[in-house]
Amino acid sequence: MKACVLCNGIVEYRGLCKKCGDPTTDQGRYYDFYDEYSAYMDIQHVQLADGIPNSSCSDTCLHLFTCIRCGDEEGKSIDLTEF
Repeated sequence: MKACVLCNGIVEYRGLCKKCGDPTTDQGRYYDFYDEYSAYMDIQHVQLADGIPNSSCSDTCLHLFTCIRCGDEEGKSIDLTEF
């Protein structure tokens, strides 16, 4: 079974902001921010309508990262890990 290590709290990822260079924090799955109901929808259904080519066929989980200092946001694909 494959799962996202960030969604499941196995690892903590901190990147650097491309705009100012300060640390970014993981805000969770990018899809959860589409609307008030998207967090409750099945991920495979959301991926079919996310506008990202072949996202429903890839073993990745798209996460939203926000800069602590300037508030810049960036989406990053996280590879799913086999457990």
